[in-house]
This record gives sequence, C-alpha cells and structure tokens, in this order.
Amino acid sequence: MKTGIIVILAVLVSAFVAQALFADLGYVAISIRGYLIETNVLMLLIGIGLFVLTILIAMKLLAAPWRIGEAAGRYRAGRAGQKLTLGMIEVAEGNYAKGEKLLARAAGSSGAPLLNYLQAARAAHLQGQDERRDEWLKLAYEKTPEAANAVLLTQAELQLDRGQHEQALATLRRLEENSREHSYALALLGRLYYRLEDWAMLADLLPRIEKQGRVTSDTLDKWAVRVHREVLNAAADGAAIDSAWRTVPKRVKSHSEVLVAYFEALMRVGLPDRAEKELAGRLKSDWRGPLVRLYGLIETADTSKQLSRAEAWLDRHADDPDLLLATARLCLRNELWGKARSYLETVIGLRPSPEAYQEYGHLLNQLGEDDAAAQAFRDGLGMVAEAPVPRLVQLKADPE
Repeated sequence: MKTGIIVILAVLVSAFVAQALFADLGYVAISIRGYLIETNVLMLLIGIGLFVLTILIAMKLLAAPWRIGEAAGRYRAGRAGQKLTLGMIEVAEGNYAKGEKLLARAAGSSGAPLLNYLQAARAAHLQGQDERRDEWLKLAYEKTPEAANAVLLTQAELQLDRGQHEQALATLRRLEENSREHSYALALLGRLYYRLEDWAMLADLLPRIEKQGRVTSDTLDKWAVRVHREVLNAAADGAAIDSAWRTVPKRVKSHSEVLVAYFEALMRVGLPDRAEKELAGRLKSDWRGPLVRLYGLIETADTSKQLSRAEAWLDRHADDPDLLLATARLCLRNELWGKARSYLETVIGLRPSPEAYQEYGHLLNQLGEDDAAAQAFRDGLGMVAEAPVPRLVQLKADPE
C-alpha cells in the first residue's frame, strides 16, 4: 500500500515536471577552457542524472568484494554459532565426544572462540581426558589472553572436580597473582584448603572470603567452626586455650562443636574444675544435649558435688536422656551402682544409644552379670553395625 502511493506520487510529480519543461525547454550555455557547450535544460538534467547514476554504480562495484566478504563472514559466523549451539546441546545430553568435535570445529571460524574452547575442555573433562582438556584450555588462553582469569578459574574448577588438589592449588595461586581479591577464586581456594585440611591457611583466608560475600553464611560458619575446633584441639595449656578462644568470632562461639572443643580442651590440659564450673554456668541459659552429655564426662576433684548438681537438674529435666546418661556416668564414678543402673535402664527405655549400651555393659560386668553385659554390648554394636552382630561367645578359661 505504502509503495503504491509513492509510485503514484512519483508519476504525478514527473508528469508535472515534464509538462513544465516541454512547455519551455530553456537554453543553457557552458564555457570551459574555450569550449562552449550549448543545450537545453532537459538535456542538462538528463546528463546530470546519468553522471550521478554512473558514480553510484562505480561505488557499488568497488564495494562489492567487501560486501561479499562481509556476507561470507556472516555466513561462517552463523555456521559457527550453529555448531556451538549443537555442540553444547550434545554435551548437555551426555554425548561428550560428539559435542567436543562440534565445539572444536566451530572454534576456528568463530569470532569469539573462548566459549568453544572452554566448553570443549569441559567435554573432554567429562570423558576423563585430562590431557586433552588442558590442551583446549591452553588454546583458550593463547587465543584470548585477556580472558586469562576465566580460563584459570575453569581449569581450577575442573581440577578440583577431579581431585587434583595440588594442581588446583598451583592454578589458584597463579590466579591470585593476577587478581588477589577475585571473589570466586577465593571461594575455590577456601574449598580447596578445607578439603586439604589446611586449617592454618583457611584461617588466614576466611576474613578475605567473608569480605567478598561470595560464599554463603552457612558454608562460612562450617569452615570457621572446623578451623577454631582444630585450633582449640591443638592448644597445649590454659593460656593457649584462652588465646584461641578470643579469636573465635562471636557468632561461632555459640556453636555446639566449638563449645565442646573448648571444654574438652580445658579437660585435656588438666583444668576439669574450671571446665565444670564454666559448663554448669553455660547450661543455666543454654541447655543443649551435646553440652549436657559432656558434663557427665568431666572428672572433677569433687565428684559428689558434681553429681548433686546433675541430680538437681533432673527436677526440671526428668525425662532428658542426655542428662540421665550424664548422671549415670557420675554415679558410676561415685560407685553408686544401683542408681547408675536405674538411670541407664531409663535412658535405654527412652532413647537407646551406643553410648548408653556401652556404659550399661561395663556396669553389668562390674556387677558380675556377664551374659547380660554381653547382650548389652551386642545391642550397642547393633545400632552402628551395617550387618547384624552375632551373639558374643563367652570364653571360659582352660582348667589348670
């Protein structure tokens, strides 16, 4: 519709101009270096039009090779894009070898081969071809050196996935030289130190990782808990424990694993009375199973006082299996066999556990009930063993 209107307008304008020109063709004389050109207005306009048309045709012909090359480049790029897409689809569908070939073929004609090489490296990695994977990554680095960080991160990820920890560490340290505060590189480095159980290096790295905000708070807490647990476990005396405790972040100090490590450290270095006092104070406002169970393992100088405290707690927590187990252990330490048995049988009735069966078995041995003790040990082992535990055979001494 629009084109028809333009054609009609062009015809009308042409007719009007032609009528005007033919009514009076006019006269034009042009003198150039002694030459005189005489014509009318119509012929002049036709000449100008032919000249302009010739120029336009010449420009088109001169630009033709460039346009043909551009069109060919677009065609090749389109084909490369199709191969890239097909290659990624094949890899996603699990056809790694076919996907790798398509990605590799498309890389040479791609204007941005980085993605092809990185995806080809992943395809080779998924086939277990680590050498070929590294070759693709090398090509990616050589073809696009400005993307060095992306290539190194991909390499580190794949090395971590393969369990090549030493190689991954070398790659990440090289990346750290280029971009010291790269958030994702720091996250990978933290994951690697956690796997290597290099707690000292992870402890140094944690503030930098937390500052970047790339790692979730749950993962950060998990790493921090393990780091501070290990530091407390390595403390050799009370001063070292206090120093280590001061470095624990406030949010981590309330974690059960860290608290248990702290009190166990006090017990290990010969400060059980301090551990008992601080733990009892903690339990007044923070009643938790792991801490309650630990209370029964502290061996203070005054075990009867410790037992009295535990039994006082039973007034408010009569059906707490953790407290009952702790109280039973304190009764055993005070040689109150009857009370210990009562508490242990109550625990087993409420919530049987390997710990409770072990203590019960030792108590029954102490009381000379060997068959019942063997059954208690067997029941405890049965809770942790994958296969049923066979009945324990009572061995009798050879007659002299």
